[in-house]
Amino acid sequence: MAIAKHTEDLVSHIPAVHLLMNLGFKYLSPSETVLLRGEKKGKVVLESILEKWLEENNSITFKGKQVPFSKQNIKQAVDSITNLPFDALLSNNERIYDLLTLGKSLEQTMEATSKSYSLHFINWKEPHKNVFHITDEFEVERRHSHQTRRPDIVLFVNGIPFVVIECKKPGLRDDAVKSAISQHLRNQKIDEVPELFTFSQILLGVAQNMAKYGTTATSEEFWSMWREEDEESQDEDLKKLINKALSKDDKNKIFSEKKPEQRTFMEKIWGAGKRLPSAQDRAIHSLLRPERLLELVYQFIVFDNKEKKICRYQQYFAIKETVKRVTKVRGDQKRQGGVIWHTTGSGKSLTMVMMAKALALEESILNPRIVLVTDRVDLDDQIYKTFLACGKEAELAKAESGQHLIRLIEEEKKSIITTIIDKFESASKKKNLKVLGHNVFVLVDESHRSQYGVSHAKMINMLPNACYIGFTGTPLLKKDKTTAQKFGGFIHKYTMNQAVRDGAVVPLLYEGRMSELRGDKEQIDKWFERITKDLTDKQKMDLKKKFHREEEILKTEQRMSEISFDIQEHFKTNFKNTGFKGQLACASKESAIRYKKYFDEFGEIKSEVIISAPDTREDHTSIDESNVPEVQLFWKDMMNRYGNEEKYNKAVIDAFKKSDEPEILIVVDKLLTGFDAPKNSVLYVDKRLKDHNILQAIARVNRVFEGKPHGLIIDYRGIFGELNDAIDTYAALENEGFEREDIEGTLINVEKEIQTLAERHTNVWEMFKEVKNKGDTEALQRQLEPLDLRLEFYKRLTLFSKTLQMANGNAKYQDNTPGETKTLYNCNLKMFIELRAAVKQRYGETVDYSTYEKQIRNMVNKYIGADQVKIIIEQTDVFDEGNFEKEIERINGEAAKADTIASRVKRTISERMEEDPALYKKLSELIEEAILAHREKRLSDADYLTKVRTVLDEMRGKNKKDYPKKIRNNDEAKAFFGVLKQMLSIDSEDVLADYSLKIFEVVERHKIRDWVNNRDVQNKMSIEMDDLLYALKGKYNLDMTSDHMDEIIETLLMIARRRDS
Repeated sequence: MAIAKHTEDLVSHIPAVHLLMNLGFKYLSPSETVLLRGEKKGKVVLESILEKWLEENNSITFKGKQVPFSKQNIKQAVDSITNLPFDALLSNNERIYDLLTLGKSLEQTMEATSKSYSLHFINWKEPHKNVFHITDEFEVERRHSHQTRRPDIVLFVNGIPFVVIECKKPGLRDDAVKSAISQHLRNQKIDEVPELFTFSQILLGVAQNMAKYGTTATSEEFWSMWREEDEESQDEDLKKLINKALSKDDKNKIFSEKKPEQRTFMEKIWGAGKRLPSAQDRAIHSLLRPERLLELVYQFIVFDNKEKKICRYQQYFAIKETVKRVTKVRGDQKRQGGVIWHTTGSGKSLTMVMMAKALALEESILNPRIVLVTDRVDLDDQIYKTFLACGKEAELAKAESGQHLIRLIEEEKKSIITTIIDKFESASKKKNLKVLGHNVFVLVDESHRSQYGVSHAKMINMLPNACYIGFTGTPLLKKDKTTAQKFGGFIHKYTMNQAVRDGAVVPLLYEGRMSELRGDKEQIDKWFERITKDLTDKQKMDLKKKFHREEEILKTEQRMSEISFDIQEHFKTNFKNTGFKGQLACASKESAIRYKKYFDEFGEIKSEVIISAPDTREDHTSIDESNVPEVQLFWKDMMNRYGNEEKYNKAVIDAFKKSDEPEILIVVDKLLTGFDAPKNSVLYVDKRLKDHNILQAIARVNRVFEGKPHGLIIDYRGIFGELNDAIDTYAALENEGFEREDIEGTLINVEKEIQTLAERHTNVWEMFKEVKNKGDTEALQRQLEPLDLRLEFYKRLTLFSKTLQMANGNAKYQDNTPGETKTLYNCNLKMFIELRAAVKQRYGETVDYSTYEKQIRNMVNKYIGADQVKIIIEQTDVFDEGNFEKEIERINGEAAKADTIASRVKRTISERMEEDPALYKKLSELIEEAILAHREKRLSDADYLTKVRTVLDEMRGKNKKDYPKKIRNNDEAKAFFGVLKQMLSIDSEDVLADYSLKIFEVVERHKIRDWVNNRDVQNKMSIEMDDLLYALKGKYNLDMTSDHMDEIIETLLMIARRRDS
């Protein structure tokens, strides 16, 4: 049976409702939820359900008996969660989260004695004892407005909205889920429906074949996909659930407020046979089945530094597996630990925090003590601050010394202690340390550097009964793996391949540039000609003077100056003015300072240096300051400027993360591990790195950030030895001591990506194979009229432009590719960018001003010349007649002009429909008729342009003769007239015009400041409109029911509100 109709409701919305009902959620119709809120759409909690559950599931144990909470206390509990003054979205959400997870303390008098007792809003331990409801089209009133938003699906636990789902149609648009996420983010804004999201815990955007989840205020780039570790078993369960028929009563409820044809169509789909699980089904089953939903909310959400975070799937399964392992006590009474390897950038520090939370909440472990150990002070600070930000201050302590660590452990007052590995060195020397029990857990970060050596032995000696859990962001070296087994082996792995696949990190591209700048004169001359090809002869001579200074300057300094210039040119072309940043890792403090000197001399890149304090005893030959080495002078300058090392580091790092400058951060060892700056997109390396330091360093640029397609490693030192066309990066990493299976997916060689350039260029042209004259821009634009073809064109163009961007910055491509081929690619890119701008304008699409667009523009400027490239301009409002006409005049061709006008008119109709429904409905039909007629070649290009201009003129109010004379100059009365003409069976336009003016007068008479948000004012308007309609009904003997009259009045008020808001 062919079922081809695809709508949001049929393929996403209703199947989601169906599955959730089979998972145990009871359906409530939209009108039922309005009644359960006392018909107040500004409220979001189903208070009667919550009140009933609280009464039935909370009691006080008093003298061996269960005594109910008083009605007054139940009411107070409901008020505490529903009448919380709105401060800000996240702060309110956190306060509600605390109430939900911790409960509410209420005072009640029992036999003349008052005492506080805890009341709970959710039964976290026994999920089945809660009540779960689902509704769709949940209408919520916007703040300070009568307008409403209607999220597709809302799930309630005990009447409290826990989950909000937006459903989208899959298929043509790759960004269907992106659109759902955008809707979520819009609805959380202060003037939208933020009250709903002060309660929400999990948010989903679903589109049948794709689904992502987040929590309140999660920005778009951090929404994630969930994967079960046993997808086969899940699919078996899902096949039963999604194909389990709903009862007739359930179907009646679901469709009671929907269009009859929707039910008819869904019945056909259900009757056509069983279906297979989709990505949407898997996400809903994984995240929202009642027991999993409560577990995720209770154990796997944290508030961290003014952000709310929910775990990713690898964090959930790692923690679940660890807790399962450590709760089994061995024969020697010890708990078995192990190692968790989650690739750098995938949230390892947050996993440690969630792990500590899970251990603290585990009921089978009495009074757990948790010691978090790192190997760096800055990481210790980071984890300590994370716990503070998560509200753990009362339980938390930071060991300031070895003696302090001993005291914290022995006193047993703090349940969570953070420390660095060095503290164990001194603490382990103490004899007769109090031996603690088996409920001490030592969580060791970057355990491969400490867990298996002398430090680990000292930890074991100090805390012999503790359970040790190691965390690492890089794979273990072969030599460490056998040792790791002694401590429990691997508990859980999450590799770079998995992280890239899931979008938890961006892929890393590697480019070796060692061969050009290693001192070979011929290579250096070749490099110089390529890098300076856009300079004048005089500029080239000046630059050569900077490279070749006095004879006594060492060749190494010449090399550094050349690398500095190479970095400058590369950064300018690819990253400058995009908001992205870079790091340069060099071999010594002295070279770091010299690199900055060269950057400053060349003058195009703003840089700063981060180094640790130098040894003041080094390199002094006299007490004369002029003989103090460069490092000492630099350090003295920094201390004079900032006061101390901590302030110096903080100022530079904060500026790098939050300000436009510095653009490049020059480092030696600091910030090559554990440094998290998502804008950091390129790492330039002039330093030998080994073992774990390689992967730790390159992971500095793998963090996710909006508009960042990948991180880039530019290697001037030859990290992986000599590079050639057939380099196997993984073989090089294997030589460093890693297992190949552990490192697959870590790096992509730029040269391998560049090899796809020709194919990706061909793929773009393939979109136009039916166009005979490839130089006919009108034919190319018309070819892209269907939305699905435009989206595919954008996708292929993006791949081509990204690959060409890599190629244009690559030495071997520039040296070895024929000039005519490079020119062809660059000129074609310019033409494709112009074509994209033209069709976006022609077909009324949103302009893309993303960061990636800036990168491509930089490249176009350098390799093509921007003077002839048409950059997409901001689209003008159709009512701004002068500027709109200028925009249209810039467009070539009558059909292109007409399409642009038509698309802009359609968008305006959509935006303004509520201002004059009758007029805009008519214009919508006229514009669609003109588009169809032109598409079917029933209208010439010239006639098509005439038709759409006529519609545009009518939209602008130029065809006033269609209205009675008395209202021609009153736009609001004309809008009222259109409604009355459409909804009343009165032939006399003069009568309708008179009553339109009377309604206009009613509105004008009652208007006060901010009346659109004032119910009393609108009620007065409504009463007078009601009187006018009754008079009209009686005078002309109209068959008009009360419901019909209410509908007319609501439409008239909607127009008045919209036109005034």
